[in-house]
Amino acid sequence: MSIDKYETLNQERKIQHTKRKVAAYCRVSTDNEDQANSFESQQRYFRQYIERNPDWELYEVFAEIKLA
Repeated sequence: MSIDKYETLNQERKIQHTKRKVAAYCRVSTDNEDQANSFESQQRYFRQYIERNPDWELYEVFAEIKLA
């Protein structure tokens, strides 16, 4: 491989940019209304936080709901 071709390949690789897939984890431990609102707030917060980072892509929101 010639040096010119190698440099061209390196430049193309720099241009290619893949987003990092990230996940969010939300947890609610009681069934009262405040916790239900908290769960929705958590999801909204993480979605907005991830959307503000151009290098990230939301993969999934994981949820753990344990009613006490």
